Amino acid sequence: MRLVWSTSPRLTLTLATVTLLQSLIPALQVKLLERLTNRVIEGVTNGGTDADIRAVVALAALQLGLLVGASLFQTVGNISQQLLQEQLAIHVQLLVMGHANTLDLADFENAAYYDQLQQAQRESANRPVQMVAQVFNLTRSVITFGTLLAVLIALSPWVAVLTLLSPIPAFISGSRYGWWGFQQMRRQSPTRRVLSYLTTLMTTDEYAKEVKLYTVGDHFIERYRGTADGYYQETKALLVRRYLAGFGWGALTVLASSGTYLYVAILALRGSVNIGQLTAFTSAATQAQGAFQGILGGFQGIYENGLYLSTLYDLLERKPSIAKPANPVPVRRPFQQGIEFRNLTYRYPGNDVPALDNVSFTIAPGETVALVGRNGAGKTTIVKLLGRLYDPDGGQVLIDGRDVREYDPAELRREFGMMFQDYATYQFSAGENIGVGNVDRVADDAAITAAAARSGADEVIAGLPEGYGTTLGKWFDGGHQLSGGEWQKVALARAFMRDAQILILDEPTAALDAQAEHDLFSRIKQLTEGRMALFISHRFSTARIADRILVLEHGRLLEQGTHEELMLLGGCYASLFELQAASYR
Repeated sequence: MRLVWSTSPRLTLTLATVTLLQSLIPALQVKLLERLTNRVIEGVTNGGTDADIRAVVALAALQLGLLVGASLFQTVGNISQQLLQEQLAIHVQLLVMGHANTLDLADFENAAYYDQLQQAQRESANRPVQMVAQVFNLTRSVITFGTLLAVLIALSPWVAVLTLLSPIPAFISGSRYGWWGFQQMRRQSPTRRVLSYLTTLMTTDEYAKEVKLYTVGDHFIERYRGTADGYYQETKALLVRRYLAGFGWGALTVLASSGTYLYVAILALRGSVNIGQLTAFTSAATQAQGAFQGILGGFQGIYENGLYLSTLYDLLERKPSIAKPANPVPVRRPFQQGIEFRNLTYRYPGNDVPALDNVSFTIAPGETVALVGRNGAGKTTIVKLLGRLYDPDGGQVLIDGRDVREYDPAELRREFGMMFQDYATYQFSAGENIGVGNVDRVADDAAITAAAARSGADEVIAGLPEGYGTTLGKWFDGGHQLSGGEWQKVALARAFMRDAQILILDEPTAALDAQAEHDLFSRIKQLTEGRMALFISHRFSTARIADRILVLEHGRLLEQGTHEELMLLGGCYASLFELQAASYR
């Protein structure tokens, strides 16, 4: 209720009001039907006088007014519920997105988190409104049932009891199947993610080229078909049992209704009730039974939707381990001291082998350092720890003489300009692709143009149909796809959007051609001037221009020094450099 109220108090009040008004109408209709029927019979007996006609017309007009009112309330209720549902779907998605923005990188590398996220996104947008609608409908059913029950008790307490008890078995059965359905949904969440992933493989441009060249599309389709068939069979088994059980227990309600009709008809034949009462009691029994079913169904629906909605609250209760300290240290501009990795150790969750093992080194202000080593040596892990995307298991990362855990993570990260090897390719305009590197200046055309010029992306964008206004990628109409090297220049421009004190480049030239790589690194000193720069590269021709090179192997720091010093050392770096250089001889 708090969630729905916070979405739209006005619509929630409107829905509550029309629900209350709707709940009073059935009893009024029953009593009005009784009076109208008796007045017609009385008029027939009197020979249809003008007074009888006027009385019948007045009662008919009241009945028409009730019917029109009921229809109006239903219409207003439907409009309010649909609008509330649309607003709530947006509200919940914003809640999920906002909360996801606070979580750690480790959460996004956890399969259980993705299951939870998918469940919350799929179920939680509509479930809250369904629950609130059921609460209102439950209130309406309770009021309606109470007023109609008074009518039935006047006829016979046994009819009231029968009306009360007959829907209960169906309610118990439905609640049990609701619980089983919720448990099945949780079990099937990984399967649904597999189906969603296979659909993505076959329907997005990111994978289309390789899927076609490897002619692997039919394989993915068959895998989808096999996975979907198992999912369908499991869903079908529970669904069929649930509805057949509902039909079986629902037959009791039908028998109770038929028995009530028969009983009242016999009373009418014996003269115990008049025709108007016969009509009223029959209608009251039917509507009271429907209202009581509504009560039980409301409880069942609230219970079942509550199970699904719990996934949203489970997600929202997930707290990040990397959080702002109570009294964060202010970030100085400029930094007076450099970066220090002190006895750093880190293990990825579920992995006994450390990604980094007791690593120590420093980066002085204004110094450019290159990280080299084989895949899996720990290079990217160092970058993630520096940006406090992870916290170390042992040791410290210090920036400007303070442990990074003493800073506000958001404030500290504003001092980083980053480009990872797996950079994002936003399906936005070229200008916005660059501008999101500094959201405070996302509409600053001059800053965007300057960043593009520094990365070499300006030449790419100059050739686009609408320049910086051209949508990149092929997901939306009018989109223009770039090559890998062109995308990389755009991503690099995004890193230069910030007046960052620390520049981190993870394989910045991986997708650049030889000329573009030469052009970039001929200006590397200018680009990194006044900044601490850390870049990862597998190309030793790139690494050698750094002030200092760090060589990592199996999570340990083996060697460090300039290119010339490491070549004279004749160790791992020299061996890898000669191995790579041999390819060019």
